[in-house]
Amino acid sequence: MPEKFLKPYDSAAAEPLIYQKWAESGYFAPENLPNLPDGSPRTEPYTIIMPPPNANGSLHAGHAVFVTIEDLLIRYNRMKGKKTLWLPGADHAGFETQVVYEKKLEKEGRTRFGMDPGVLRNEILQFTMANKSFMEGQMRQLGASCDWNREKFTLEPDVIRTVYDTFKKLYADGLVYRGKRIVNWCSKHQTSLSNLETERVSRTDPFYYFKYGPFTIGTVRPETKFADKYVVMHPDDVRYAQYKEGDKIEIEWINGPITATVIKDEASDPEMGSGVMTITPWHSGVDFDIAKRHNLGLEQIIDERGKLLPVAGEFAGMSIKEARPLIVEKLKSKGLLEKIDEKYVHEVPVCYKCGREIEPQVKEQWFVKIKSLAEPVIKAIEAGEVTFYPEHYKKILLNWLTNIEDWNISRQIIWGIPIPVWYKGSDIFVGENPPAGGAGEGWGRDPDTFDTWFSSGQWPFATLGFPDSQDYKTFYPTQVMETGGDLIFFWVSRMLMLGLYRTGKLPFNTVYLHGMVVAKDGTKMSKSKGNVISPLEMSEKYGTDALRMGLIIGNTPGTPTALYDDKIKAYKHFANKIWNITRFVLENTQGVTPNPVYNFNAADTDLLAEFILVAKDVTADIENYRFYLAGEKLYQYVWHRLADTILEESKTLFKGADEAAIQSRKQFLLYVLRTSLVLLHPFMPFITEEIWSSIQSGSMLIVEPWPNL
Repeated sequence: MPEKFLKPYDSAAAEPLIYQKWAESGYFAPENLPNLPDGSPRTEPYTIIMPPPNANGSLHAGHAVFVTIEDLLIRYNRMKGKKTLWLPGADHAGFETQVVYEKKLEKEGRTRFGMDPGVLRNEILQFTMANKSFMEGQMRQLGASCDWNREKFTLEPDVIRTVYDTFKKLYADGLVYRGKRIVNWCSKHQTSLSNLETERVSRTDPFYYFKYGPFTIGTVRPETKFADKYVVMHPDDVRYAQYKEGDKIEIEWINGPITATVIKDEASDPEMGSGVMTITPWHSGVDFDIAKRHNLGLEQIIDERGKLLPVAGEFAGMSIKEARPLIVEKLKSKGLLEKIDEKYVHEVPVCYKCGREIEPQVKEQWFVKIKSLAEPVIKAIEAGEVTFYPEHYKKILLNWLTNIEDWNISRQIIWGIPIPVWYKGSDIFVGENPPAGGAGEGWGRDPDTFDTWFSSGQWPFATLGFPDSQDYKTFYPTQVMETGGDLIFFWVSRMLMLGLYRTGKLPFNTVYLHGMVVAKDGTKMSKSKGNVISPLEMSEKYGTDALRMGLIIGNTPGTPTALYDDKIKAYKHFANKIWNITRFVLENTQGVTPNPVYNFNAADTDLLAEFILVAKDVTADIENYRFYLAGEKLYQYVWHRLADTILEESKTLFKGADEAAIQSRKQFLLYVLRTSLVLLHPFMPFITEEIWSSIQSGSMLIVEPWPNL
């Protein structure tokens, strides 16, 4: 028996050496994998494109979940004889990374505003690449058996070329356009955001009722009312039948008399308030749509910094928060305030990063006509070409795709992929470089960058070298996209749409959505609560295998999973139990040669049948993405059946005189130990590989065939 089994298993010492052996073996790359047991080459590809973590910080518990689950799938399918490729990567994460870097600048007493764009971009690049390198080391620590030689970054030239080609094709097909439309504007970060990047929070605010000539109007935002020159009512509202479309009404308003125009539109709800409303088309999506239908003028009231413009008269230059009570007071002094509902509950859109209230603004941006991309994906999903785990996400995604709106892909930030468009007067040229003659002949580049999700949405085919590379021809479409449930709209939908549009094929046939990792009491982890679990600290404390088991068992797809110190510690005890089981088996089977066709006695034949049933269940669970059940069944069998019962019975048996029974049991224990190590390897790769190296000299468990039961 190897001497190392005389000591407890030391995960901290063993894991780096084991990972080095895997890396040096070359088995992370599909072309280096050994042939199948019958000598034939591996032909069936199995591909996972890693969701690229944002290269702006350390890995958190959510990252540890995806690394663990995807590594489990890759290791399992590698052992099943497939030509496995797990392609790693990192995301520049445009807006999110710039927000992180802006916080760093604030701590240094600096701001991005006024900085030379080239200097700022270079600083963020250095910051990102340093984080990227650190993050990759952390993924290795978690046991990620991905092909690091194929690693991709979203700002690499070939990825950018693919993104540009997609934009050019969309433009040529009439599916992308530049338009002056209402956008979600964050006044803190000075950029537009997509609908997905805004959150809606419940808030209680005063609701004000004002006299507007002969009408009563209501609003929570009196600061937008300076240019309200249109009064809208439903065309079928009998209360206002005497008013006709286009009628002019002289009204005393905030800063003096104005002329209001009557508009008849079905957007006005007769059941809400007085059934009459005024509109501010520049600062409301609903009002903007009304203005478009009636060809009305637009006037900006609030600037991009959240300050009132000169149209506000004496309030110009004030912030919304500062001006609002003063505006209400002025209207009250003029006898135009009717009443205030102090407890009006409503939803307010806010920036998902800083929580500041979104200020809708009318700006020229690039938009994708997304319905045209969504329709073929809807048909494919309805036809069952994509399987979702959990299944209810299919209905959620279909509902969202059916009601999807045009996608704003322009961002007013430095950090990202520049939009490849050039302007000269009213002329537009789409291309990475300006037309012959360049900017010197009056061509100026679009100052914006792409929404991160526009480039990330092309990740599966862009990383594989679409359209001509051998990797693309071999490994696309991929098999499964495993990611967090919160990315179903942000990312999964974009990949399905853009992948099908560019390649004619869906980028994957299975979507597995893990849930959020939460604290022991089920609450969200946060630094302020002091309940954040660092996966790397847990790995160092208890071993990576224990962490991985803690992340898998109890983790049903799409639902939150609790992670806490005691849970991970319990699986460290399980790793120790596996080590002790191995020591017992090796101590008692010295000199015994494993025989795969050994003729077991009746008792051991029954035990073997029981074990094979467990192994078949585990295999079926993995095939059907029930990793949490597979892990639990292995845990229960190895600890409570094998260790607690069978090994205890074996101790008594080995003291007896029935040599045939003893030899049968020894062969059984060797078989169960070896096969259990194979079954456990995708879940607990380090300790299983460490044990395997001692009982099967000259081979590596990472490429050992999965049991054919």
